[in-house]
Amino acid sequence: MSVLPQHLKYAETHEWVYIDEEGNAVVGITDFAQESLGELMSVTFPELGRDVSAGDDVMSLESVKSASDIYAPLSGEIVEINEALEDEPELINDEPYDGGWLFKIAPHDTSELEELLSDEDYQEMIDA
Repeated sequence: MSVLPQHLKYAETHEWVYIDEEGNAVVGITDFAQESLGELMSVTFPELGRDVSAGDDVMSLESVKSASDIYAPLSGEIVEINEALEDEPELINDEPYDGGWLFKIAPHDTSELEELLSDEDYQEMIDA
């Protein structure tokens, strides 16, 4: 069973998101997703300032097993990337909910969060 913080919302594509104190949506991948990918080797970040829609393919992660696309859980503008991952992509494996966050979005509409899964709903989906 994967670790699932209750304060996060989850996408069916295995991203998590929460709104930080500055009003930005912080995005990462779940513990389940990082376990499935295996040891991460490199990160291809989205372009800062890029306007994305919920569900858009925005970046990729490459592991020893495969490459995986990462999707935007909310619509908005990419305003920050986790630069630490350029030199240490393994932070995603080690700290998927803390130091391994991927990027931040200035959301156009935070009501899109309501369309995402709770921790219980996400757990039910990955257990199915």
